[in-house]
Amino acid sequence: MIPLRDANPRRRQAIVTLALVAACSLVFAWELWLVTAGGDGALEDLAKNWGLVPRAVVGEAKAGHLLSQPMLAVFTSMFLHGGWAHILGNMLFLWIFGGRVEDRFGPVAFLALYLIGGVAAAAGQTLESPASELPMIGASGAISAVLGAYLVLYPRARIQSLVFLGFFYQLVAVPAAILLGYWFLLQVVDGVAALGSTDLTGGVAVYAHIAGFVAGAVMALPLRLGRSVG
Repeated sequence: MIPLRDANPRRRQAIVTLALVAACSLVFAWELWLVTAGGDGALEDLAKNWGLVPRAVVGEAKAGHLLSQPMLAVFTSMFLHGGWAHILGNMLFLWIFGGRVEDRFGPVAFLALYLIGGVAAAAGQTLESPASELPMIGASGAISAVLGAYLVLYPRARIQSLVFLGFFYQLVAVPAAILLGYWFLLQVVDGVAALGSTDLTGGVAVYAHIAGFVAGAVMALPLRLGRSVG
């Protein structure tokens, strides 16, 4: 299933969601320029320096260096992406689900949700693979927090999605509980399969996705309990 559109009405413009999409897109354009100017090696150096490296984070945390470059990479890694498929997939999910979550949280609280979710995702991946030296980049951990919040706030909302049935496909309005629940289940299954691994599974930081999703769901619970929403 590939989500395409959330047709539910919003009360306000999704300013922060749009700004995050623009920021990630601008950084990716800069990455493309780096590759043009310095080749793939320049992009690899960027990922090593400003991507999240679990082993480096653990070392800096033990030393009490909380403002060092490896620690700041917890945030900078959220804006780096490894290719067209990586950024397009992430920005699609952010745009579809971010707007309505921002509408419910408000712009400031939504930005906090996004960043805290990203930090939780980084912590989850680091705790699972503390010895890994493979840089983790991408906004998917923070976006997972948005997905978790969306599921809690709007479980019955229908998302226009492209559903593949063998060689055929069909547009179907899928309830968020099914779409996002299925997505989270896949992350858990992959996460169980990855237990004990020192690297990312197939290039995907599944424990970052799981931790981000859970963090977003927890942060959305007070809003859900405060007022029933659809």
